[in-house]
Amino acid sequence: MIEPTAGRAVADEAAPSRAAASVPTVPLPRPAPDAARPLSEPDAARPPSAPDGARPVTPPRQDGERPRRRPALSPSRAADFKQCPLLYRFRVVDRLPEQRSPAQVRGIVVHAVLERLFGLEPPDRVPPRAHALLAEVLAELTAEDRALVEEADAARLVDAYFAMEDPRRLTPEACEVFLEAELESGVGVRGYVDRLDVNAAGELRIVDYKTGTAPRAVFEARALFQLKFYALVLLRSRGVLPRQLRLMYLGDGESLSHRPERDELERFERTLVALWRAVLRAAPTGDFRPSPGRMCTWCSHQAICPAFGGTPPEYPGWPDDLPG
Repeated sequence: MIEPTAGRAVADEAAPSRAAASVPTVPLPRPAPDAARPLSEPDAARPPSAPDGARPVTPPRQDGERPRRRPALSPSRAADFKQCPLLYRFRVVDRLPEQRSPAQVRGIVVHAVLERLFGLEPPDRVPPRAHALLAEVLAELTAEDRALVEEADAARLVDAYFAMEDPRRLTPEACEVFLEAELESGVGVRGYVDRLDVNAAGELRIVDYKTGTAPRAVFEARALFQLKFYALVLLRSRGVLPRQLRLMYLGDGESLSHRPERDELERFERTLVALWRAVLRAAPTGDFRPSPGRMCTWCSHQAICPAFGGTPPEYPGWPDDLPG
């Protein structure tokens, strides 16, 4: 069984719980093949499942022409719109290039290492092999991205993972799997799940790795937004309510677990529908307005943002006539 740990309340929903390093793990059945991962996916900032000599670890930057597809909601794009509608437009509609940060590249590298780790036979999932995988992943980076990541920093996060659980005892259903569904309201939802665990009873656990540190208690509900999103996609696409959601913070060795309830996810779905309606109200005219705040410090688009005296590019139009 995948058992959640009792924890303190967050807002009016079921309580997430924290656990420090050395979290007990659960033996699970053999994995099914991973779902295909379309590299043209707008929200796909993911590494490939394994080195194949054809695809880079870090995805291509958005500098060149790429096919446009109908926008849908993902956890990151939903968060963008909530943070700043204009940022959402720049990323989803204009698809403007952005400068990667060291934290982003480090996260991509660590995720790639952990995904490849689970591609090994269970007895081989040990720290020395993980460090060999890290060297392999780093060697596949572009020169520009390689300059942004320190091997020692990535190695520390990989070691932190082993302090939290023993991957030799786990056989996930899938790693880095693409999930997609359409809600009854017509809203498309999609995204990548770091890991799906399933026990003998068919109960699912969604696991997401974070290379930062765990949030303070007051921000835990916000931190679970992404996993509730994935839980809703699974509920609507498979008709299965995940037994547990788990965030693993490799930066400090803590984890945050939550057991979702069906009515909780139904309320969450109504929130997403309302958010999508707000997106569609702005879509015909491109009325995606800036929302200045502290996150502007890290934004790549200040030069063309009206809040900073800039002028956005001409609105290319909402791509609702294109296949999803």
